[in-house]
Amino acid sequence: MDESNQNKSEYYRHIPEEAIRHAKAARAEMRKSFAALLPPDFLAHRKQARREMLLAAREMINHALERMETHPEDKD
Repeated sequence: MDESNQNKSEYYRHIPEEAIRHAKAARAEMRKSFAALLPPDFLAHRKQARREMLLAAREMINHALERMETHPEDKD
């Protein structure tokens, strides 16, 4: 377990299970309430926009890796 997960588990050790369960339920209800405020198409467009941004990030990483392989003498 890395240090951040260890700190997190020690933090949660002091919180009652009932409180954690209620917090998770509250978060789920808040998400539902925000979704109800937005038009249905918004969520579909948001999902597609997120996908496109992740694909762009993947392409940037792939390009950087390819450049490192083809030009190992480059320092940037």
